[in-house]
Amino acid sequence: MLACNQEGKYESKTAESNGYSYEFVTNDPLQVRIYTLKNGLKVYLSQYKAEPRIMTSIAVKAGGKFDPANATGLAHYLEHIMFKGTSDFGTQTWDKEKIFLDSIEHMFEHYRTLTDSIERKNYYKKIDEVSNEASKLAIANEYDKMVSEIGAKGTNAYTTEDRTVYVNDIPANQVENWLAIESNRFKQIVPRLFHTELEAVYEEKNRSLDNDYWKTYEAMYSAAFKKHPYGTQTVIGTIDHLKNPSITEIKKYFYKYYRPNNVAICLSGDLDYDKTIAMIDKSFGSWEPNPDLKPWEPIAEDEITKPVQVDVYGPDAEWLNMAFRFKGLNSSETQLLRLTDMIISNSQAGLIDLNLKQQQKVLEPTSFVDYLNDYSLHTFTGKPREGQSLDEVKKLLLDQVELVKKGQFDDWLIEAVINDLKKNSIQQSQFNWSRANDEVLAFTNGIEWKDYVSRTDDLRKYTKQDIIKFANENYKDNYIAVYKRNGKDANQKKVTKPSITKVTLNKESKSPFHETLLANKVEKIQPAFLDYDKDITKLKMNGGVDVLYTQNTENDLFTLYYLSDLGTNNNTKIKQAVEYLQYLGTSDMTSEDVKKEFYKIGCNFGVSAADDRTYVYLNGLTENMDKAINLFEKLLADPKADDEALQKMIDGTFKTRDDVKKDKGAILWEGLMNYGLYGPKSPFTNVLTNKELREVKSNELIEIIKGFTKMEHRVLYYGPKTGDDLLTSLNNGHKLPEKLLPTPAPVEYEVQSMDNPKVYWANYDMVQAEIIFLSKGEKYDPARIPATRMFNEYFGGNMSSPVFQELREAQGLAYAAFASYSPAGKKNDNDSFFGYIGTQADKQAESMKAMMGLIQNFPKSESGFEVARNSLMNQLESERITKTGILFNYENAKRRGLDHDIRKDVYDQIQNMTIEDVANFQKEFIKNRKFNVVLVGDQKKLNLKDLLQYGTVKELSLDELFGYEKPLKVKVEGPNK
Repeated sequence: MLACNQEGKYESKTAESNGYSYEFVTNDPLQVRIYTLKNGLKVYLSQYKAEPRIMTSIAVKAGGKFDPANATGLAHYLEHIMFKGTSDFGTQTWDKEKIFLDSIEHMFEHYRTLTDSIERKNYYKKIDEVSNEASKLAIANEYDKMVSEIGAKGTNAYTTEDRTVYVNDIPANQVENWLAIESNRFKQIVPRLFHTELEAVYEEKNRSLDNDYWKTYEAMYSAAFKKHPYGTQTVIGTIDHLKNPSITEIKKYFYKYYRPNNVAICLSGDLDYDKTIAMIDKSFGSWEPNPDLKPWEPIAEDEITKPVQVDVYGPDAEWLNMAFRFKGLNSSETQLLRLTDMIISNSQAGLIDLNLKQQQKVLEPTSFVDYLNDYSLHTFTGKPREGQSLDEVKKLLLDQVELVKKGQFDDWLIEAVINDLKKNSIQQSQFNWSRANDEVLAFTNGIEWKDYVSRTDDLRKYTKQDIIKFANENYKDNYIAVYKRNGKDANQKKVTKPSITKVTLNKESKSPFHETLLANKVEKIQPAFLDYDKDITKLKMNGGVDVLYTQNTENDLFTLYYLSDLGTNNNTKIKQAVEYLQYLGTSDMTSEDVKKEFYKIGCNFGVSAADDRTYVYLNGLTENMDKAINLFEKLLADPKADDEALQKMIDGTFKTRDDVKKDKGAILWEGLMNYGLYGPKSPFTNVLTNKELREVKSNELIEIIKGFTKMEHRVLYYGPKTGDDLLTSLNNGHKLPEKLLPTPAPVEYEVQSMDNPKVYWANYDMVQAEIIFLSKGEKYDPARIPATRMFNEYFGGNMSSPVFQELREAQGLAYAAFASYSPAGKKNDNDSFFGYIGTQADKQAESMKAMMGLIQNFPKSESGFEVARNSLMNQLESERITKTGILFNYENAKRRGLDHDIRKDVYDQIQNMTIEDVANFQKEFIKNRKFNVVLVGDQKKLNLKDLLQYGTVKELSLDELFGYEKPLKVKVEGPNK
């Protein structure tokens, strides 16, 4: 098993290199160096050279809990404003623009004092007029353009209760340019284009009001924290505060908290420690600290002495959230809390996993810890089965806690949990985003790096008695239970839309700062595309099964796949067979025994069935791979039928089917999306009806399970074994018949003709409207891929694209808007185009007109094209496909009839492309195409008449969308029965 902690294994030490002193921890698997500059700025660096890219995070110890009580949402507002530029970029003429911006700031301060609705409306028109004049001097999205040009991916930021973090994934040769941009924006703030960004924040708030999960989360925090800002206010802010923003307060907040002695730069990737810290010091060393910054003063909550119940209503299905409150991350009880949580639920062999999930007593039961600086919540959640009350769900979850208090869990489980956590750490360390996130969490949570690195090994000092004692002391009648009920939310509100004028974007302009950045030449990174003959070793088992092999030289973990082209299009019952398998044991092992045995050996398995492929996967510790193969092969060859488990599974499916029809995301992205593309018959609706499902027998599913390895399939492997050793393991463990059976022919589905456009919509109780435009493309052609990638990067791929700039930045119509031409996944299938916009329902007509205008009237911008091309070039040069990604890239290429890495074609061709080439692509494959439109929204708020201009309008029932008949009767609790 994984190595135990040794005395003195982790020690904090200091060293010096190239004139910079740094801290490090001995035996740190991430090899992090922590520097502190003279101004107090912390720098965390971790070297990981899997690809020539670096994950960057700039973390500020300031989140929603720091907001003034009379100006909530301020930290989140500021996060948005940080993308608007400074006095050096984002502006054409700063001296002139500043006059307008100062005036706008004063006007908003006056606006906050007004209470009469008519007076406020008229005054906002004045703000809008001045803002429009100011926009003529601004350069919208110049920050996004610059980071795109240097090849950044994943440009974003997030605000939590405790921190605000700004992220970019950049090419390794662009560190100096990235630092030039970031050091400039973190030293000053310019709230330009403020009132259109307010619109985006309003839309974000409205999206949260439409999200029952978010509402439940807020209700839990409000009940758990009566004094602390975790519960007395929310990160996004109240509607009243959002409608009365203060630029002055935002500036005060920025200059107080955005200081080097409150910030850390956290990097992980292909970096040179000495060169990187020197560059950071050069860029950020002059940043002035705030000597008056005081540490956060903890706010003590009263003890919870009896259960607290909160009811939340909304259109989504019912579920229960229950939580116990604990001290914060730095408390001594955090480690015991981690252990207790994993004993209760670890996705394989925890008490919830075996007693509730495996025995199908509750739908989707789990537990997790929401770790915060000042407090933590140990949260339990579950959905009721048909006829089950939320009180019954709560009792079953509490019963698992009682088992811990009584010590009724296996003695071996503690060691297995610790090894599982170690294994997960090794898996996560293979991703730069995870390594950088560890640095962020350690800094913002105030955890010494030695304690962070050793936290899992340190769990070994706790005994079963320690856990029992901890559980008895902390889990009493001191919980909060949030009952999410299905019904009308009587308190539903929305942020109303102020009238604004479209602002000027000045897309072709560049600031001198931007020009200087473009002139900075960096050493080019040479692209490295896959060579399938060199990067994959092709082996054969004794039975003739193909084996695709890539060696893991980093660690002792393996991943093994049995991959088949058998999917639900070949056999509609395969999904039920795959699900049934998890509830089965063998002739001499119960299903619980199987789960326990896998967990003991540090391995796990899973089976996944899609419409056109099914795969089994095994992963875990290589030393136990042969045991895992033998155990899984035994399960496949000797599954023991369990009719009771099957009937529970079918009953659970009925309830899940009913629940999913209440899920807005599923209605739009699964039901409506597929209906818009394929019509009533699609891969999505190719499911058993409720009647057919009820008639399924155990023996049918058992035969499918037993037949999986008897049918044509291939094996994919990524792990440390040599090819010969792998074949030995497979030939000994993976039993094959003398002759493999061919895969049965699938039912084929083709994207429907859209010559007679349709508008399909579904009614849903929500504040927003979400809309997708769809069109049918040509048959897949690899020759089109380079132009496709270039079009997507330019048109709708990021925050500097016309779709985002026009719909969000210029007009404030949406929080989220994007568009893409999607190549088919298989060579004989059709491509498709889609454009999405999520908007306030009363902006539906305006938003649809704007999106269709962009789709039909291609917005040409030479400078925008250069930004997109430079971005794509830099991404391709620094992108590396590694590990299991190599195997699946090859698999996906084969499905498209390709024998090489298509990215090379893209790279070679885009170098000589022009904006005219992209315009011609749009003209040939998108412009003047017929479009189907699908949307979800509240019929009382939608402008249904406006939809007629886009095609024949049809409301679809949920039965039509999901492919199975009217859902079963469901017991509804509470006053909305």
